[in-house]
Amino acid sequence: MNNLVSKSAVLSSLFWKLLEMGGIHAVGLFVQIVLARLLLPDNFGTIAIVLAFINIAQVFVQSGLSTALIQKQDADELDFSTVFYASLAIAAFFYILLFVTAPLIANFYNDENLIRILRVMSLTLFFGALKSIQNAYISKNMMFKRLFRISLVSVLISGAAGIISAYMGLGVWALIIYYLTNGLVSVIIMLFKVEWRPALIFSFQRLKSLFSFGGKLLVSSLIHTFYMDLRTLVIGRIYSPDALGYYNRGQSIPNTLTNAINGSVQAVMLPTMSSMQDNEASLKLVVRRSIKTTSFLIFPIMAGLAVVAEPIVSILLGDKWLPAVPFLQMFCLAAAFQMLHTANLQAISALGRSDIYLKLEIIKKIVGLALLAVSIPFGIYAIAAGFAVSTIVDTLIHTFSNKDLYHYTALEQSRDILPALILSLTMGTAVYLLGLIKLPPWQLLFIQIPAGAVIYIALAKIFKVESWNYIINTAKEEMIRRKK
Repeated sequence: MNNLVSKSAVLSSLFWKLLEMGGIHAVGLFVQIVLARLLLPDNFGTIAIVLAFINIAQVFVQSGLSTALIQKQDADELDFSTVFYASLAIAAFFYILLFVTAPLIANFYNDENLIRILRVMSLTLFFGALKSIQNAYISKNMMFKRLFRISLVSVLISGAAGIISAYMGLGVWALIIYYLTNGLVSVIIMLFKVEWRPALIFSFQRLKSLFSFGGKLLVSSLIHTFYMDLRTLVIGRIYSPDALGYYNRGQSIPNTLTNAINGSVQAVMLPTMSSMQDNEASLKLVVRRSIKTTSFLIFPIMAGLAVVAEPIVSILLGDKWLPAVPFLQMFCLAAAFQMLHTANLQAISALGRSDIYLKLEIIKKIVGLALLAVSIPFGIYAIAAGFAVSTIVDTLIHTFSNKDLYHYTALEQSRDILPALILSLTMGTAVYLLGLIKLPPWQLLFIQIPAGAVIYIALAKIFKVESWNYIINTAKEEMIRRKK
């Protein structure tokens, strides 16, 4: 994309991406809730360990090259085909590596079942390789409406397969079937719905060129993924699978909600920002709008979820999952601030400054590892709390680091998120006080959730919060445009 992306194109893409992410995550969350009620906490703990290793391998498979394709304004058929074949080759290498090392990993965790589980689940590496290029093509061409349909069908089919397997008493294998089916179905549908096909061409020179940018993203992503999954690996080794299952479920609910909003905005903003990499004023405007809008949406959701965590877990997952409540509350805090440094990272990627991206990742992870080391002796809840603190520190690092790139100062960022933060804390306090009423959990939620929404929107209107007016006006503009 050599020209600036139009506002209508951004809004249309954002609409479909929000619909995709919101719909997909809503269905996915429903599936996870049903599976959690049917399966035991240790099933989720076991699969979390396996996914940690696969996630790290998946970083190498995608290797930053798909992001490099989006960032490169003149990416052509040779670039896409080269990355396609390179990704498949890397997937094959890491599948063999995980297949061979599976007995060592199982021995480390004293669980022989991990051998078969890891070897089967590692097949998702190939699905990830195939989908990453197709997703890059979709993102670059802003075809998010098509991706919505593909993702929705995939999650519906895989969710049905996982739930049926759980009802049949397959235990942890129900989760494995869920993940494998999701990857396989999405790849098959993309073959029919996405026009791009790899050509029989390959260029080491193009691969080297893309890797000059993507390579730094690879290292950055590897550091980030290893850091994010390190707690899972540590908890899985020190504590029981049950404890890891509680930790995992507590993390998954807020992550699902924030990923639906934050992931939608960022997926559309990267190609949009990339088209503005030579226009500093426009880039700053887009980053600022991204941060203001996502904070206005995510802060109240996380504040409300933290306050009603106990009745939510009791009703949705069952009382056997109540030990996950403290984890859920701490991860709500972490998820609320995570989107702030994500927006800043997207801008750095769009500018092609993967060197700065890498430096910031190293700094943040050093701080995070220090907090992890300090928290381990104090138990599993301290580990989760340490992660929440590290996320806030990450946000502070980004607010002070990007001033020279596009002159978006820490003071400006603080002012942009402050209205949503104050309104969310006020709403959260009111919802907490309502929770003191002695009622059954489902009756409390029936009162608390609508009351929280009404209070937040009313405060936004009373104090004329700019983000609220922007969202309403933008929605009206988009509706008018669609009617034409």
